[in-house]
Amino acid sequence: MHHDHQRTQTESIQSLFGEALRESGDLARKELALFRTEMADNVRSLVMGIAMLLAAAVFGMATLILLTNAFVEWLATVVNSEALAALITAGITAAIAIGLGLFARSKFSSITPNHTVRSIQRDADLLSERVSR
Repeated sequence: MHHDHQRTQTESIQSLFGEALRESGDLARKELALFRTEMADNVRSLVMGIAMLLAAAVFGMATLILLTNAFVEWLATVVNSEALAALITAGITAAIAIGLGLFARSKFSSITPNHTVRSIQRDADLLSERVSR
């Protein structure tokens, strides 16, 4: 009788363990399905965001062209020369473009992760110091 009771307990534990494994597998599959769905939604949102950003850039460029043209036409009435107005406007827009380009270049040159590089160098020095002991 004691042997049967022990065997029943062992089978119950094995059954519970097997059920826990199955439920864990089901849960993992459901979590993976949720992850895939969420990532697909995120990718769709990202693509839509990029498309809208490109559309905004196109309309922004069109607006800049129209505003520049309007400025040239207004300036032409002030200086009495359309050619001179176009040259002045081109000089102003070129100065803005050069200024923005130089500003961007300065920002790009500072993207080196200096703190991380120094930290890695310190770690490497510490490791080589410990190894050499």
